[in-house]
Amino acid sequence: NLRHLLKLAKEIKIKLGILLQKPDSVGDIVIPYNEKPEKPAKTHKPSLDEALQWRDSLDKLLQNNYGLASFKSFLKSEFSEENLEFWIACEDYKKIKSPAKMAEKAKQIYEEFIQTEAPKEVNIDHFTKDITMKNLVEPSLSSFDMAQKRIHALMEKDSLPRFVRSEFYQELIK
Repeated sequence: NLRHLLKLAKEIKIKLGILLQKPDSVGDIVIPYNEKPEKPAKTHKPSLDEALQWRDSLDKLLQNNYGLASFKSFLKSEFSEENLEFWIACEDYKKIKSPAKMAEKAKQIYEEFIQTEAPKEVNIDHFTKDITMKNLVEPSLSSFDMAQKRIHALMEKDSLPRFVRSEFYQELIK
């Protein structure tokens, strides 16, 4: 099992090395992308007033489909969409009614975002990670609340100000 992990780590290191090499031109970069392309939500462009409110309120941005899509595109452009994806996964998780489905989704969220070396590992402190892991012994609707609050605060403090300064946002308020 350790041999398998070492082999996996070596493969990842090689793939990262290839990605990190400076290409001669941007056209040389090929990033494998397996996810199905998302269909843009059928939404109307926000009014100037709505868009201006997003500067001070991450929640208002996240509640607006157009704002959410713009924010997600911006984060993807800087390869930092894992926090938003985690936040959305937590919101979806809280809508689950069946305990069996909840346990299954909790395991999926943990493996994708929380565990060390997860493919889309979010940046949360050890204390929050430990509490979240303890909460997952018996999954409930609030299992990820603490981690989700930490990530929300991080996006509010870090990602939102960068988004507001970005072309993505500036185009909306022209």
